[in-house]
Amino acid sequence: MNRNRFLHRFVNTNGPGDQRPTALDIIEDEGLIGKWTDKVALITGASSGIGIETARALQATGAKVFVTGRNREKTQKVVDEIMEKAGKNGQQIELIEMDNESLESVRKAAQEFLSKSDKLNILIANAGVMATPEGRTKDGFETQFGTNHLAHFLLFQLLKDTILKSATPEFPSRVVAVSSMGHRAGGIRFDNLNFDPQGSGAYNEWSAYGQSKTANIYFASYIHRHYGAQNLHAMALHPGGISTGLQVHVPEALRSVWEQNDEIRKGMKSVEQGAATTVWGAVAKVLQGKGRLWLENCQTCGPQPEVPGNFDIGFAPHAFDEEAEDRLWEVSNSLVGLTKA
Repeated sequence: MNRNRFLHRFVNTNGPGDQRPTALDIIEDEGLIGKWTDKVALITGASSGIGIETARALQATGAKVFVTGRNREKTQKVVDEIMEKAGKNGQQIELIEMDNESLESVRKAAQEFLSKSDKLNILIANAGVMATPEGRTKDGFETQFGTNHLAHFLLFQLLKDTILKSATPEFPSRVVAVSSMGHRAGGIRFDNLNFDPQGSGAYNEWSAYGQSKTANIYFASYIHRHYGAQNLHAMALHPGGISTGLQVHVPEALRSVWEQNDEIRKGMKSVEQGAATTVWGAVAKVLQGKGRLWLENCQTCGPQPEVPGNFDIGFAPHAFDEEAEDRLWEVSNSLVGLTKA
């Protein structure tokens, strides 16, 4: 499954813009430029970072691409820039306003999407925040858990019937969850999801981030286990180290340490390169019919031991756990006000 012509380009990396593939390289390698005119994709969080390049690459396939952003004006500028560069090639990208910190906003976004399309072949759960100060979403959930997991969970549930209806044996539907190596920082604290101080410990921004990113993996794994037989498959991934607005809450001192670490610096990617694994997960023919996978550097990966300072590719031992996946699904249904699977 790992065989593709890019693997050798992840050896001897030399920082952003080096020989590693970009998202558009993946589309070209798969022979998909202008070939998906009958397909529909939805990408969350496309107003900045790798979301922009993910949208650009999917638009190049000829697919009808919908993107979400919480700031309509900012996201529209991104859409306009992508379309200007695309020229007359491909279909117009459509913007749907959605704030992941508000479940009501997610419900409205899902309703708007369904009013515009009766098909959805690819859902990319890309929007997210990292290491935020302690806070709550508009619905009272810990910011990172609510934004990174619950919003995408609800969006999927509201669009599930359309995704399933769009799936065929010849072209299965896919859900791609942008997780992170940061999932290694911790599993799901089922006894205290909100990090309430009277619960099992004080708030720690990295533990909360790890929880939300583990939730992304459980989300994708559950989907594949329960809907794979209906031609809907899902997988999670780490996009790599990319300098984007995602790091806005990372202390300057820590960012300085990262920048001065030669190994980390050489491993960093440009945003175009950072979107490559997401796009590979969404379009690679070698992944058709596959799911419950962990992707990094445009390849599938196995587990890594939980050793401090280990930056090798791979997932933490807690990342795949059917019992925890089922439990999180049930809890999430309750939290977003749903009663059925």
